[in-house]
Amino acid sequence: MPRSNARRRPSKMVLRLYVAGTSERSMRAIVNARELLDEHVAGRYTLEVIDLFQQPTLARDDQIVAVPTLIKKLPEPLQRFIGDLSDKRVTIVGMDLRRR
Repeated sequence: MPRSNARRRPSKMVLRLYVAGTSERSMRAIVNARELLDEHVAGRYTLEVIDLFQQPTLARDDQIVAVPTLIKKLPEPLQRFIGDLSDKRVTIVGMDLRRR
């Protein structure tokens, strides 16, 4: 008998963090994202950091209008978080990491 999707272990999170060079705000966003993810979904995520100065096409494809922006691509639904992720409570609730 197949198991229900609700009982399976949560799938791996796939995220992209768009930054603008090595600005203080960009560096803070990278550190905050890694700390948050390591604390709540350690070993179950991939985080791709993309510098829009180096890869502007990806930013255009993902419709990035501000940086830093964190995009949670998987599991769905797709979510966007704009800013340096300093307010971790907002990000935890928004990404629904409380249950993980």
